[in-house]
Amino acid sequence: MSDPPMQRIPPPALLGRGAPAAVLAALPGARAVGGAVRDALAGRPVHDVDVAAPLPPEAIAARLREAGLKVFETGLAHGTVTAVLEREPVEVTSLRRDLTTDGRHAEVEWTTDWREDAARRDFTINAMSLSAAGDLWDYFGGRQDLAAGRVRFVGDPATRLREDYLRALRFFRFQARYGRGAPDPAAVAAIRAAVPGLARLSAERVWMEIKRLLQAPDPREALALMAETGVLGAVLPEAAEPVLLGRLVEIGAPVEPLLRIAALLAREAVDGVARRLRLSGEERATLEALLGPPRPVPGDDDAALRRLLATGSQAAVLGRAWLAEAAQDGEGWAELRRRIEALPQPVFPLQGRDALAAGLPPGPVVGRLLAALRAWWLEGGCVADRETCLLRLRELAAGATRG
Repeated sequence: MSDPPMQRIPPPALLGRGAPAAVLAALPGARAVGGAVRDALAGRPVHDVDVAAPLPPEAIAARLREAGLKVFETGLAHGTVTAVLEREPVEVTSLRRDLTTDGRHAEVEWTTDWREDAARRDFTINAMSLSAAGDLWDYFGGRQDLAAGRVRFVGDPATRLREDYLRALRFFRFQARYGRGAPDPAAVAAIRAAVPGLARLSAERVWMEIKRLLQAPDPREALALMAETGVLGAVLPEAAEPVLLGRLVEIGAPVEPLLRIAALLAREAVDGVARRLRLSGEERATLEALLGPPRPVPGDDDAALRRLLATGSQAAVLGRAWLAEAAQDGEGWAELRRRIEALPQPVFPLQGRDALAAGLPPGPVVGRLLAALRAWWLEGGCVADRETCLLRLRELAAGATRG
């Protein structure tokens, strides 16, 4: 079947070297697809390359191995393998057509029809493909949409959403990164009607998309649109109005998803969010630390800051400082953050074995005395060294023994 390229562009340098070049050379007719093509056209950095090829996955794997690449069958049932050359991975997928879809998963078969494969993708800006020489195939006007800042579904939006309801969340992520002006009305209408289908998505997929959205430089308009369509209420009903998040954007706070999530949540909401969206233990602990009191303010002296650092990581204390600045007007915040970064992390110098060595019998009294000693150390600004703390421990131990 004739399928001449529609345009030609200077190929991204990444396609001409390393693992991407080796993969494209090993697979006749292979092309770069998805984000690498989109970002090359948008003039944005291309960090990794995905490739598609008009071959079954077993043939892809065999040809890649013959070319000297390592091959890992990371998603063979869906036609995907990962090729690695000198520790650089490239995901390679067979061209596919959908046989059945259920809103979460698809049963596929392999095809050699590039247009058919492109037609099953989510948005026009993600449905383009590019050869190593810079030949561009754009069946659905993705390049024009990208230039116009328009995020548009391939074909009928309702059909694309029924195939995979996660595309509703992906729409807002791409709208935040690439959209300009009013969003596509057909997409918005279809997403509003598809809200009940979001309940079929796994918690892990929803959480991943929320984090990716919040990595956009300014996600406020996308979040407002999510709220207006009912999507935000369906996936993150605990979210407050994004006023504090907006202030984080305005004051130049780091683009960190958990910091931005903290700006949308009350502390008492963390437990419910963590359970429902299946946050990792580290993510939950980070949110609790960011939302825990107290928050540093410019008037704090070094002793107060050391006390905060002794009860949380430097990253958590800096995050609290950003949240405090977003919630309050005033000056001195940059200097406060500099002081926090300059202070070493205080570490309480004693452990349970030190109490036993001081003559205390094993049991609850050890924990009580160490807690009292740590409170005394904190009150003093976390400056008492090990010898000073041992002396104080012996005094407390003597008092406990007499008692």
